[in-house]
Amino acid sequence: MKVLVVGANGQIGKHLMSDIAESEQLNGKAMIRKTEQKPYFEELGVETAIVDLEDDTEAIAKAAEDVEAVVFTAGSGPNTGKDKTIMIDLDGAVKTIKAAEKAGVKRFVMISSFDTTREAIQEAPENFAPYVAAKHYADEWLKSTNLDYTIIHPGGLTNDEGTGKVQAAAEVERGYVPREDVAAVIAASLENDATIGKEFQVVSGEQSVKDAVKSL
Repeated sequence: MKVLVVGANGQIGKHLMSDIAESEQLNGKAMIRKTEQKPYFEELGVETAIVDLEDDTEAIAKAAEDVEAVVFTAGSGPNTGKDKTIMIDLDGAVKTIKAAEKAGVKRFVMISSFDTTREAIQEAPENFAPYVAAKHYADEWLKSTNLDYTIIHPGGLTNDEGTGKVQAAAEVERGYVPREDVAAVIAASLENDATIGKEFQVVSGEQSVKDAVKSL
């Protein structure tokens, strides 16, 4: 399965591209914003497409023309304002969903926030609420489509070395999880059709990634 990773140059994205490069079932294509980001992926032997998420839907769809799955793991980051949150985490996500539909891609994996319920928006700190709201509506948009979606809600992200062990379920107690392990969960979800139509939270735990994903 050839996978377009949107946000491939991000921290989760880079781990995911490495996992895909080592997978026997997956083949990766990195969507990146800048030409100077290409060498990292060329060293992995990964194809690249240079597209900005603020470009139009057609540009994203063109990058997705030759793939069978799309992973959205892009994010505006914690130091941007509400404008970038709207343009990347909401509009960028929706454009990517529309682009997948336009390109005839059925499989879509969304990396969301840990809790994107209506209640979470109301309870979020003022500076975090716009991000939760953006993720909430992007998730809802994806669920309203006919795409074979999976929505992953990771806990607090860390740069610790991955353990290869997580806890994954519709609801888990809030906790932390290394970005490296989130990437492994994405790859395992792509390799397991039983995750289609499901959304789940994931934090560090005691099950191997593959067993945790298989148990969903």
